Amino acid sequence: MDGEGTGAPAPAATEVQHHDYGPSGIMTRSNRADLAPLTLASGQPVAGEEYALQSGGYYRLRIVADGSAELALSGGDFFRSIWINEIVINDIEIRPMGVHSIEFDAAGEALISFIAITPGRYTLSVPGSSGESQQAVFNIR
Repeated sequence: MDGEGTGAPAPAATEVQHHDYGPSGIMTRSNRADLAPLTLASGQPVAGEEYALQSGGYYRLRIVADGSAELALSGGDFFRSIWINEIVINDIEIRPMGVHSIEFDAAGEALISFIAITPGRYTLSVPGSSGESQQAVFNIR
């Protein structure tokens, strides 16, 4: 025996892969992807197509409301699957602990920056609507 107990060889060290995000980390502009904006307008589709996101990816999403109706986007499952860095409304930066929905009573826009975390298929949808055009689908891989 080798005096260490079992005499079995030590397990091989597993190589850990690290991403090189540079000195500023994952939240740098060079690592951020701007997604196509979501639109809140009476009778118009919310999104043009489904969004494909990478877990660990840093994204910005603009939501634009034209004021034609009081509209919201709701999606607790989506908001729980991401880490929100900030929501910017009228140059006011909000750093929330959690979000369930965003509602627009008039024309305006919000900009959400976030990191996708949990893989899955999630939706943000206009509450009370049933049409597929009244939702945005996010696929996190």
